[in-house]
Amino acid sequence: MNETGLLPPKSPFEARNLCGDSWLESTNTVSTTSPYTNSLLCRVSYADHKIIEQTIDEAQKAFTVWSRTPIKERSSILLRFRELLLRDIDSISSSASLESGKTLAEARAEVLKGIEVLEFATSLENSDTGGLLEVSRGVTCEYRREALGVVLGITPFNFPAMVPMWMIPIAIAVGNSLILKPSEKVAYTPCLLGELLLEAGLPPGVFSILHGDKAVVERLITHPGISAVGFVGSTPAAQAVYQQATLHEKRALCLGGAKNHIIVVPDGPHDITVDGIVASYTGCAGQRCMAASVLVCVGDCDSIVQGVLARSTQLRLGADMGCLISNAAITRLHTALDTARKQGATLLLDGRNTPATPPPPFQDGNWLAPSIIDNVTPDMECAQEELFGPILSIIRVNTVDEALALEAKSPYGNALSVFTSSGDVARYVSNNATAGMVGINIGVPVPREPFSFGGTKRSKFGSGDITGNAGVDFWSNKKKITTKWSVQSDKNWMS
Repeated sequence: MNETGLLPPKSPFEARNLCGDSWLESTNTVSTTSPYTNSLLCRVSYADHKIIEQTIDEAQKAFTVWSRTPIKERSSILLRFRELLLRDIDSISSSASLESGKTLAEARAEVLKGIEVLEFATSLENSDTGGLLEVSRGVTCEYRREALGVVLGITPFNFPAMVPMWMIPIAIAVGNSLILKPSEKVAYTPCLLGELLLEAGLPPGVFSILHGDKAVVERLITHPGISAVGFVGSTPAAQAVYQQATLHEKRALCLGGAKNHIIVVPDGPHDITVDGIVASYTGCAGQRCMAASVLVCVGDCDSIVQGVLARSTQLRLGADMGCLISNAAITRLHTALDTARKQGATLLLDGRNTPATPPPPFQDGNWLAPSIIDNVTPDMECAQEELFGPILSIIRVNTVDEALALEAKSPYGNALSVFTSSGDVARYVSNNATAGMVGINIGVPVPREPFSFGGTKRSKFGSGDITGNAGVDFWSNKKKITTKWSVQSDKNWMS
């Protein structure tokens, strides 16, 4: 056992396509490497045309029965799934960590967050019971929730367990069959989820997995057998998927990237502020859509900046912070740091020059230590573009209104946090923020269920959110029924 708590797999993982209760392999198999070692980690079987058609056919057959299954029975299977997830949380966390590069603790936390969504989905049998109201003499109106059919979830590399779990429990709890197309970079962890769903007693075909690249995605989102598409990934990809899916008359909700701001005022509680900022920009090595990208210091916040600098230099690679997904990501971030310096910013902390070294046997992984860029102006690349790495850009302003104006100009709208001891400042910022999720003295303001996850502007294409009550609405329809059984003597316009 090493400092990370991880052990490299003894043999490569095998990621096949789940069709019904069978794991199918095609002739097109692609190898992936672990970000920790850059050595072979998984062999991924890309779905071919035959596998895709067979899987959608099995999913449609399963939907016919599953959608008519009482929600109490569906929930019972999901509750067994929850027990199995907790039983196997160590192996799932290890797989997610080895595939995505995050620390073992972060991987475990993402599994637990996924379980939180699962617990919400199992509560629907008691909380989402429909509605019935007598709207006039002898006339009632009611609604019933109905599933959509075969639906598709497309998920990214950075959360191989959690983001699929944003979609799986709610989509199948309301009666759909769900096909998951995970990132080809993290194909094995979703297979572990599929195995546990079958073990829990989920009927074959209700949950399927198809692996592949852009070609597989395009085939799926244009297929007439798919009713709805949920997507999480980069903004360009989210926009492209949304446009293509809606062009083919499918319901779509596609979550994209972000450029999240943290506003700090001089009265921000020092320790909470420092810890919150560092955790936000270095967590998951900055590879998450809720990571802090820009620290906006209002007035004299030098003590906070120095605290963030000191805390950042103490992080241990592999134990406190994971690695990046690929060598390409490393190259891109190195270029971003060089660009910031050329544009006149100051590299307060250059992660390329840190004396910190990752623990054996992970020296050859994709490592970049925390990096802090000071004296940034709003027009610089590091202030505008989503870098998706452990890089924090500092912009200094004089007033809270200036800070809010910076956030408002961003094309993205996932998260904004403010660190302050003033209730008035906190209220003013939360009331005037344009982001969809706001944190007060919290660096990563991810809502707990049933409060739903979703941003604004170019961080989201489509309406609603992906989890919580909004997620239930996305993955289902409400059928409204108006009933009259007898003629009333005292008629009105409604009778």
